[in-house]
Amino acid sequence: MQTLTIRRPDDWHVHFRDGPLLKQVVPFTARQFARAIVMPNLIPPVVNAKMAAAYRQRILAVVPAGVAFEPLMTCYLTDTTDGSDLVAGHRDRIFTAAKLYPAHATTNADEGVTDIKRLYPVLAAMEQHAIPLLVHGEFVHADVDIFDRERAFIDRVLKPTLEAFPRLKIVLEHVTTSDGVDVVRANRARMAATLTPQHLLFNRNAIFAGGIRPHMYCLPVLKREKHRIALRAAATSGESCFFLGTDSAPHLRHLKEAECGCAGVFSAPVALQAYLRVFAEENALAKFEAFASLNGPAFYGLPANESRITLVNKNTPPPTNIKVENLGEIVPLFAGEQIEWSLA
Repeated sequence: MQTLTIRRPDDWHVHFRDGPLLKQVVPFTARQFARAIVMPNLIPPVVNAKMAAAYRQRILAVVPAGVAFEPLMTCYLTDTTDGSDLVAGHRDRIFTAAKLYPAHATTNADEGVTDIKRLYPVLAAMEQHAIPLLVHGEFVHADVDIFDRERAFIDRVLKPTLEAFPRLKIVLEHVTTSDGVDVVRANRARMAATLTPQHLLFNRNAIFAGGIRPHMYCLPVLKREKHRIALRAAATSGESCFFLGTDSAPHLRHLKEAECGCAGVFSAPVALQAYLRVFAEENALAKFEAFASLNGPAFYGLPANESRITLVNKNTPPPTNIKVENLGEIVPLFAGEQIEWSLA
């Protein structure tokens, strides 16, 4: 039986939500990962250090007993973000980074940034104080096809920002295209990208396999096969500018399977196993530790975790659904299937 032992990994992009969902989903991440960058797009969003500190305590309160897990908090940027509060929150180790959601780009992004130039004073402060900028890289406009939003964002927003702030560290999150891979590689001295399991495993055909598949709908949306191939090559390359970020995003079943369903794939229960399927298929298991456990901490200036985990190549059935008290259930990735790896 094949086993793989690596330093305990981190998830550099995860959604925990709040309330009853928070209680149910946090343990899945905490049992696999030592740290996680927590997204701030709650209702209301986490826009200041006080809100982030309170949210962090709510997360820690539902971590299983005996499990060591550190949530790394982010600030939701708006057109009116208080740069001094952000800098102070970073100084006080409340904020690890700040998150840019273009307005209306994804779940709970209604209060996101309408024009990047309105944020320039905040970006200047972030550059000065070495606060990483995490971006949801989509340009949302009626004249931009949904499958071209990432490329449009790179051309219209990201490249001008890179030029205007040459020392600002930027993570292009959940990269979905070869265009995203290329721009990160071209700016690897101060850029990185997170890669999700769904964008490595599936192309856009998965959304329409035999009918509409709402649990495969996410934002950014799955792309063409040529882009999936480019993402897999990046993930398994060993290059330090690419690392693990699940973008695990729980939604209740009835909100996914709806007339206007929510975007998001809940991958947390099988996150490492999903990535390992990719690395095994690419004959790159030897490079998995760098992707999962080393590259992310190096970019953020944090030490790699000293503890280890072992995974066993053994078929395991994932959970078919996760009950959420009085609200319904969440359907995770691979529900009703088999996954080749399991935590020892």
